[in-house]
Amino acid sequence: MSDPQTTPSTPTHQVETHSVTSAAGVIGAATLSSRILGFIRDVVIAQLFGASAAADAFYVAYRIPNLLRELFAEGSMSSAFIPVFTEYHTLRSKDEAWELASAAFTTLLTLVTFVTVVGIFAAPGIVWFLAPGFHGEASQLATTTLLTQIMFPYLLFVSLAALAMGILNALRAFAVPALAPVFFNIVVITFALGITPLFEQPIIGVGIGIVVGGLAQFVMQLPAIYKRGFLFSWNFQPGHPGVRQMGRLILPTLLGLSVTQVNLTVSTILASYFEGGPTYLFYGMRLIQFPLGIFGVALATAILPTLSTQAAKGNLDDLRDTVNYGLRSILFIILPAMLGLMLLGEPIIHIFFEHGAFTAEDTTRTAAALFAFSFGLWAFAGYRILATAFYALQDTTTPAIAAVVGMCANIALALILMQSLDYVGLAFATACASMFNAGILLTILTRRLGGLHWIRLAKSVSRTTLALIPLAFVCLWTAQLAVWGQTGMFIMKVGILAGGIGVSMVGYFGMHFLLKSEELTGIWQIMKKKLRIES
Repeated sequence: MSDPQTTPSTPTHQVETHSVTSAAGVIGAATLSSRILGFIRDVVIAQLFGASAAADAFYVAYRIPNLLRELFAEGSMSSAFIPVFTEYHTLRSKDEAWELASAAFTTLLTLVTFVTVVGIFAAPGIVWFLAPGFHGEASQLATTTLLTQIMFPYLLFVSLAALAMGILNALRAFAVPALAPVFFNIVVITFALGITPLFEQPIIGVGIGIVVGGLAQFVMQLPAIYKRGFLFSWNFQPGHPGVRQMGRLILPTLLGLSVTQVNLTVSTILASYFEGGPTYLFYGMRLIQFPLGIFGVALATAILPTLSTQAAKGNLDDLRDTVNYGLRSILFIILPAMLGLMLLGEPIIHIFFEHGAFTAEDTTRTAAALFAFSFGLWAFAGYRILATAFYALQDTTTPAIAAVVGMCANIALALILMQSLDYVGLAFATACASMFNAGILLTILTRRLGGLHWIRLAKSVSRTTLALIPLAFVCLWTAQLAVWGQTGMFIMKVGILAGGIGVSMVGYFGMHFLLKSEELTGIWQIMKKKLRIES
């Protein structure tokens, strides 16, 4: 079937895209606050522990509940719960929708509690498998095992927080769940600064903070849910039709949406063979997750309820338009972020992390990992939008198949590239696997929807590519300044970096203005509308 071209959007679709952009803006602003606090958290941990054996142990241990969080919580819960709950909320009564939510809560609580208990007892074997490079260091292996056992309950609390987020997002309430990670970061920072000195192994205090922070994420969302007429209650109905439908969607989603986490876990296993490797990869991916979380995840979160509603009504034309809009919007933001991280990675890491135990050599090595990860940033973000479209159609099997193929590609590339590039090869492998993954989903979704308005998408990418030229010149000039090799002058360095980023953004958006970019125009119209309302 031929690709429908740039046909005018219907008034209803324009309202939906404005709603998606507005919601993504709310989520992005809240996520920005969380990411800033997340950076402060990482800076605190880096200053306290650097790239030491304790830090390596912590990041390997944290990878385990973090992977399971993606499997049982944020990824699968959002992709399975929101489409089903939206269908109930759109086509059935309010009581039936709340009954489904209670049944899902009880089933999730029971299942994840069981997984958590099993995980605590199985922690020694799990760590042995995930960190083969630690086998020769008995103390480091023991510390990693202990931290894994301490942090496993985080999975339970963050899973419940993800369910609460799913309910609020399905009801088009985005601000509160987006702010929940702010409380997580505040708690972890507090524990890192105030509790760690009380332990013989200070890193244990950070692990406890992770668990308490996960609990805070769940509890802070309860008032918003209660305000909308719902309070969680015990309703164990694993045979509830809606819960069974969620189960059918979750099982393949365990592979589908968690592909990035699975690939990162493979990298963690292999990185344990390189001293400092787990830490360098962790901080490199943390910087990637900053724009990915603020823009990519925010847009995917905001767009899922809209796509689910369009799919429930069988309106595939509007669904195709919304997917196209999502891809154009995400590339409009992510491509300059990708190039900026590649060119300014070392100055950014130097300013944020090179303090205390984190050395200049650690900065250089982390920047190398960041550069490699950055190649795949557009694919990480694009995959979120594409997978969300499949979940809205209640098809989680296709992303799961793509994930299996992507994981195989990642493992093969990692084993090859690590031979010559060490831990940097692992980052390149993760980036390449994500590109492969996104390409598979894009090909299949194009066939499924009969096209994705390719001409409109190509014009948008062409405008963005041209607009990257002034940004690249400014970032290159900033990165080559001699000040980054000198000690001290922190305030001056922050000013130079902020000025370089600011000027590059002016050049980027200025080019879009000259090119009459419809993405920039759409954002500007929404901003003017909000300003008129607030005034």
